[in-house]
Amino acid sequence: MQKATTVRLVALVALATFLNFADRGNLATAAALLKGELRLDNTELGILLSAFYWTYIPAQLVSGWMIDRFGPWRILAAGVALWSLATILLGVLSGFALLLLLRLLLGLGESVTFPAEAKLMAQQIPPAKLGIANAWVTVGQALGPSAGIFIGGLVMAGHGWRTMFLLFGLVSLVWLIPWARTQTPEPIVEEAATLPSPSFADIARQRSLWGACLGHFCCNYALYFMFSWLPLYLVDNQGLSVTAMARFGGLLYLGYAVSALVSGWAADRAIAAGASVNRVRKTVIVLGNLGVGLCLATPALANTAISLTALFVSGFMFGMITPALYAIGQTLAGPAATGKWGGIQNGIANFSGIIGPIASGAIVDATGSFVWAFISVGVITLAGVVGWAFIIPCVAPVAWPARGAKI
Repeated sequence: MQKATTVRLVALVALATFLNFADRGNLATAAALLKGELRLDNTELGILLSAFYWTYIPAQLVSGWMIDRFGPWRILAAGVALWSLATILLGVLSGFALLLLLRLLLGLGESVTFPAEAKLMAQQIPPAKLGIANAWVTVGQALGPSAGIFIGGLVMAGHGWRTMFLLFGLVSLVWLIPWARTQTPEPIVEEAATLPSPSFADIARQRSLWGACLGHFCCNYALYFMFSWLPLYLVDNQGLSVTAMARFGGLLYLGYAVSALVSGWAADRAIAAGASVNRVRKTVIVLGNLGVGLCLATPALANTAISLTALFVSGFMFGMITPALYAIGQTLAGPAATGKWGGIQNGIANFSGIIGPIASGAIVDATGSFVWAFISVGVITLAGVVGWAFIIPCVAPVAWPARGAKI
């Protein structure tokens, strides 16, 4: 019974991640139609696109505290309900000010997702088995943007952009039905029931936290670069048609998803066979970072065929990284601190979503090409190796102070 509940839990968490990434990107999908109908200029559109992160990032800390204090089950449900309603209203209301408010509410609702999921994983799954569980969450993360663009585009073509927002929001609301019908499982990892949640100060004193934050930031920097600039690069610089670009991007994200499942499963198998959690998680994520860094630097120096091959391979490298990335944070924090730890780590890492796309665009404008943009992303990704390999001493649960929980 416990195993079936855990499987259902992981499936619903992966689906929530899928909906999270589909909903956060639907404004970009609708941008061309929405901009014309509402008479928005490029500056206003840029503000709306970035406003999501204005609440998403700082709310990570509050979400992490609430999850450790009140439990992840209800907080995740409340977050999904809030972002679903914000998405629905984006298809109903008009005007720059109202749309800005709804984007802020969307970021607030989605801020609970990763801290809550990290807490649930840490409570329900032993560290040696976190690879495949996080791999399924990564599948949701990889396929969400791809499906959001594809399905959203079809809906807009036939019924307009407002219908797309309404449909996406309603589908996210439906997720709450199986979530409410799933029995809240008791924590199976012993630490979850015996230790209070440490304070933010206790967590901030951990060297491993800052290693994980650095590594996660560098990984996200590369990922947001791909989200933001890959379509334009493929069409304008490599001469692909829009259809060919869409197919290439879809295959890249599919490779990302498949690689995540394979790497998560293989890592757990290696641990089950006797390898240490520390050695397996560090090896996988360091090799993945090296692979992504080299693949994203290659287009700066290579011809079209080699560049496209390297970009395609980068999808598989991203798939290696992501399950290990989440598993490392969950293992270090343990069930008692995963909510707050995840809030800090994911919050800092997502500053790359603000900094990276702007910095890359400025580099392209200044140099007239993507050469230095690709080189800079490759170098930053490689810098993440420092965090994973050297700043984190060992991937093992932190020994938290044995005292009452603090804010």
